[in-house]
Amino acid sequence: MEFRIDRTAFAEAVGRAVRALPARTPVPVLSGLLLEADAGRLAVTGFDFEAAVRVEADAEVAVPGRVLVPGRRLLDVCRVLPEGPVSCALEASRFAVEADGTRFGLSTLPLAEYPALPAPPAPYGTVDAAAFATAVAQVAVAAGRDDTLPLLTGVRLRLEDGRMTLAASDRYRYAVRRLEWQPGAAADGVVDALLPARRLLDVARSLGRCGDVLIGWDPAAGGGLIGFEGGRTRTALRLLDGRLPAYKSLFDMAGAAVAEVACEELAEAVRRVAVVAETNSPVRLDFSDGSVMLRAGYGDDVAAQRLPATLTGADEVPVAFNPAYLLDALTSFESPRVRLELLGAGQRALLHAVPGDGAAEGAGETAGEHRHLLMSVKQLV
Repeated sequence: MEFRIDRTAFAEAVGRAVRALPARTPVPVLSGLLLEADAGRLAVTGFDFEAAVRVEADAEVAVPGRVLVPGRRLLDVCRVLPEGPVSCALEASRFAVEADGTRFGLSTLPLAEYPALPAPPAPYGTVDAAAFATAVAQVAVAAGRDDTLPLLTGVRLRLEDGRMTLAASDRYRYAVRRLEWQPGAAADGVVDALLPARRLLDVARSLGRCGDVLIGWDPAAGGGLIGFEGGRTRTALRLLDGRLPAYKSLFDMAGAAVAEVACEELAEAVRRVAVVAETNSPVRLDFSDGSVMLRAGYGDDVAAQRLPATLTGADEVPVAFNPAYLLDALTSFESPRVRLELLGAGQRALLHAVPGDGAAEGAGETAGEHRHLLMSVKQLV
């Protein structure tokens, strides 16, 4: 194997593919990146059984070939290479990288022990890349972080007709986002998949500027993988087992009082007053018609701030939230104002964009398309 490639293109391909590698693995070859040079292009692949990422870049290929190189070591090399063309070659059992007089030699991993890569799922439809990246980010904040409960670390992706629904929950909050997608000729029926939130978020971010993302799904293959392709990057994710709890009844807020407040100002106030709160201590919000008073802390260590707000359906409503969860919810909205449907202390609160908000509609975030459910704490500060 021997090829020549631009340093920026090489570093970008390696950087994207290395994100698929496991942090720790008992299988040494899974720490490697597969480099395949042929016909004027270099393909870099990372794989760990849960995800496979393949990135292509233009290259001048003198001798086609394949090699397995320690992925993070190669990334470290790419970061310090000088700008300009990079020459790479396989020399016996060593992979040589040279640029502008700087030369590196890397050991290689046994290619024969590398597992077979999954076949990419068949094309199923497309979705706007920027809208998809935004939607995934909005719901992924509600996914769990506890790997001992893998079901709750996932994002549910449902495709039905021309509507995509993304949802995530860690039992204390539940985020749902809907957006449009374009079914392809092979699209038939409903796709309902649970994907690792961290992986999906990484994929969506990396493809956010690709124009359109091609979604791959192959029901005939058992539906164990879903694919995403944009630009010259292709990713396949393995599905999680299980299904998230239904949210329809949870989002029924009949009889709730309704408050409206400026979203960014409320988020900033939460950050400010929470400075005095102990870890996991709640921030209290007392809504009335005309204002909301935020309070946090105990004893002599307290903070308070009042903001303009409207309230209908009740004279006053006191609620309290985990400040981190509340901030995650507020910052997931792109609209200037947020509406909160409140049932009271210790009960559900549903956040969504204010209907008719021009900025929200311009961002594709109309009322009902993005909703975030929070549980308020029973004990008020």
